[in-house]
Amino acid sequence: MDRTTTEWNFSLNVRAGILAVLLLALFVGLWEGLNRAPILGAGGGELSEYEQLMAGADETASVPPPSAIVVRAWEQLSDPFYDAGPNDKGIGIQLGYSLFRVLTGYFAAALIAIPIGFLIGMSPLAYKALNPFIQVLRPISPLAWMPLALFIIRDAQASAIFVIFICSIWPMLLNTAFGVAGVRQDWVNVARTHELSPLKTAFQVILPAAAPTILTGMRISIGIAWLVIVAAEMLVGGTGIGYYVWNEWNNLDLTSVIFSILLIGVVGMLLDLALGAVAKLVAYQE
Repeated sequence: MDRTTTEWNFSLNVRAGILAVLLLALFVGLWEGLNRAPILGAGGGELSEYEQLMAGADETASVPPPSAIVVRAWEQLSDPFYDAGPNDKGIGIQLGYSLFRVLTGYFAAALIAIPIGFLIGMSPLAYKALNPFIQVLRPISPLAWMPLALFIIRDAQASAIFVIFICSIWPMLLNTAFGVAGVRQDWVNVARTHELSPLKTAFQVILPAAAPTILTGMRISIGIAWLVIVAAEMLVGGTGIGYYVWNEWNNLDLTSVIFSILLIGVVGMLLDLALGAVAKLVAYQE
């Protein structure tokens, strides 16, 4: 890449960053400016429960403004690990529970999906035998497994981990199979010429060639897992960021709900960036 191309890319990134900041400022400014403080109910009395839920008695009342969300974020993030009882835990503790469930189910899925994906990609017989099962099970919503998991496992946390396992396994399995099957046959033939064992061929030839596709499947899986855990925790309750969102909704605290929604997005982005960095490192080493 020559100097002109590098300067152009840098200039494009700077302009894109400036545009993004301007759009964010415009959106936040409009949100703050159009937001009106809720008015009291008829007669100036105390707000009813419904009026509190709707941010006031006036139909034109809106959600909390960005300034209120920033204040709530500061309150939550300044002491994220406090524990005042079963229904009052810091946002850091709730995120910790969610991340533990996601990563446990995710890595368990990787231990199963990647070897089976290798088998399917390398063996047409295994592909034809297992493909009908994959096509039937893959479209099932992960949350549809929750009642069955609760009945069999009889533990809410383990059931949530199982749901993450189910939703994570398919993108990794299919991308691994696709990547392995797409490895150039010439490379496999060279490995056979050098009398490499099937295991050495898999690790020294096929795995490096298929690694970018496998990592793409892993990035897709982590995104899906983070989406599903929020819904799963809303169902099973107890702990986790999904439970936190639902609990704050039940407490009629829309400011905390919006803050937690934004935090879910930030954590999901960080998880994707982490796997993206690993993918770039693998590509660079190749």
